[in-house]
Amino acid sequence: MPAGAIVYDPAYRDHETGDHIESKSRIEAIMERIREDVRARRVQILEPFRAALDQVGANHDVQYIASVRRLAEAGGGWLDLDTYCSPKSYEVSLLAVGGVICAVDAVMADVHNVMAIVRPPGHHAVWNKAMGFCIFNNVACAAKYAISSKEIERVLIVDWDVHHGNGTQASFYGDSRVLYMSTHQRPFYPGTGDFEEVGSGEGEGFTVNLPLPPGVNDDGFFYAYDRLFIPIAQQFDPELTFVSAGQDIHYADPIGGMLATSNAFRGLTERVKSVTPQGQVIACLEGGYDLQALADSTLTICGSLFDFPTQVDEGHVNSGISKHVSDRVERAIKVQSKYWEV
Repeated sequence: MPAGAIVYDPAYRDHETGDHIESKSRIEAIMERIREDVRARRVQILEPFRAALDQVGANHDVQYIASVRRLAEAGGGWLDLDTYCSPKSYEVSLLAVGGVICAVDAVMADVHNVMAIVRPPGHHAVWNKAMGFCIFNNVACAAKYAISSKEIERVLIVDWDVHHGNGTQASFYGDSRVLYMSTHQRPFYPGTGDFEEVGSGEGEGFTVNLPLPPGVNDDGFFYAYDRLFIPIAQQFDPELTFVSAGQDIHYADPIGGMLATSNAFRGLTERVKSVTPQGQVIACLEGGYDLQALADSTLTICGSLFDFPTQVDEGHVNSGISKHVSDRVERAIKVQSKYWEV
């Protein structure tokens, strides 16, 4: 199987947000770091396409989509208190969705794993409104595309962003074809993602939430994955896996309150790869707002996806598993044991 690929287009910078913390400097820092690494810069770059309206409409209300377009064409403005729409944001948002759909096409053909470096991010966007810097839900739209167009029956979505992906959870809350698994800080924005949010109807048991306290380090995240996420994912046996890759669990992030290092993201990616050994893993950029930490962490994700060595030298290392973490993992196991062998 051919080597992996990165989805990127300079047009993602055209979602102009001024001095907003979710700015074009994020992807500029990532791409600069990739170009600096002799192995990363050899990875194939896939050019994304703009998603068709029906591809976005599979996950979003058509009236909401039209309202984003009208606001952009009118010169832009605020979609909500956190999410800005510039004159080109509508087109760039279609390109972001299309970028992750492009990644689906690639891994379902002959490409081994993809890193989608897209913006604006997506996992907070719900059916009929923008939230938390997100306009359209890139991963949710792409997952629905995979199910409808690629005859995929089991999609895994792993979300390690520091914020709960409320939009993605809502998209599949009643759907047994999609297993959504999220570690996130709680209490924290957007306030969703409690233990007992497990899905409904046919989707009951196919949402796995692990709300964590602030201050979780590498060992804590690895413990959570090894004890809870990996056993459940192995039983689900995904045909395609998405990662909502928010690097705002890094200790340097100005928004989050976690203690993960850049090297933790390689370990997390390795764990996700272990449950999708066919190489059909798509990591999609979500949060992460310290530019150096974001760039280094994304590089370590790429190193895992594309099998080249990475090691970021960081002075900050906090080891050990706190009782606060192990207690929450055990509580999640108790909730999920109704549905899975954990």
